Amino acid sequence: MPVPSRLLAASAVLAFALAVAGCGADEPPEAVPSLTVSLAAPQLREVSRDVVASGAVAAWEEVSVGVELSGLRVASVEVEVGSVVAAGDVLLRVDDRTLASQLAQSDAQVREARTNLETARRKAARIRELADSQMVALQDAEEAEAARANAEARLNTAIASRDAARVQRDFTLVRAPVGGVVSARSVQPGQVVGAGTELLRLIRDGRLEWRAELAEADLLRVDAGTPVRVEAPGGSVVDGRVRTVSPALDAQSRTGTVYVDLPDPGALRAGMFAQGRLALDRAQALLVPGDAVVRRDGRAFVFTVGDDGRVRERVVELGGAHGDLVEVRDGLAQDDRVVARGAGFLGDGDLVRVVEGEGAVDAADDASAKAAPAARTVAE
Repeated sequence: MPVPSRLLAASAVLAFALAVAGCGADEPPEAVPSLTVSLAAPQLREVSRDVVASGAVAAWEEVSVGVELSGLRVASVEVEVGSVVAAGDVLLRVDDRTLASQLAQSDAQVREARTNLETARRKAARIRELADSQMVALQDAEEAEAARANAEARLNTAIASRDAARVQRDFTLVRAPVGGVVSARSVQPGQVVGAGTELLRLIRDGRLEWRAELAEADLLRVDAGTPVRVEAPGGSVVDGRVRTVSPALDAQSRTGTVYVDLPDPGALRAGMFAQGRLALDRAQALLVPGDAVVRRDGRAFVFTVGDDGRVRERVVELGGAHGDLVEVRDGLAQDDRVVARGAGFLGDGDLVRVVEGEGAVDAADDASAKAAPAARTVAE
């Protein structure tokens, strides 16, 4: 039975395709770059060596305010939380009617004792004259002078009692011992208070400080006067300086405390927890873009590009961050070419295409994305 011409033609085409495929199997496939990247050269700059720490914002000094009398009723409270007061300002008033009555009684006793003393003096003087004239016995003169001395003692006692009553009456006005800001209030009008009970609390001079905990190695590098920048809510930064460094460390955690003055605390408030940076010194450092660093399995890597266009994975030791740049302390040389963008998608030995600038990278990636469907269409 003769073979159809259409079947013979299809067999010929299939045989030709197999022959072409067999010839191409001996040739290695051409390497294609896996990603378009841009490069950056590590920069050697002078930077500030910072230590990052966390700690609480607290009052530099808090003053507790109470009354020195017991069993009296609060008449009025003159301040609220947040009030700014000066030393000597009246903070609250206690009902003084009982003490005012006692003071008035003491004043009357002083006047009475003073009158009795004047009478005793005149009497003693007259009897002394009569005794000198031998008109009365000397014993009478001595008794009159003794009565005058007793009258003087009673006057002094009355004056002391009056002064004590005046002091107690003055205690009914509770005044600010120092200038500052009222940070707490635990008293209301009409409340009966007792001596020694805290009624108000002041932050002396409104002054705050940041207390940061540092590890032993970092604490030894900090001195009084070290500049500090504390992060406040809202992204603002508050400048301060180390006032003093704790002379002792915690035996369990091996950490110590640095006390940082905050002359202008801004948005910071006592009781907040904040992070800050202590600028220890300045030194030369090798910096790379932050996007060039890849972190995996607790280690940091960068990718360098060789003359053959392939990337090499480098394990590096990082220092602090300086804006968009990161310090590399070990594992990289200044003349290395570092992948600045797209490093997270690379593997060791990948072939890449290098372009200049981030815009060129985006354009190259878009072109590759558009070319891929076209290539698939041709293949089909």
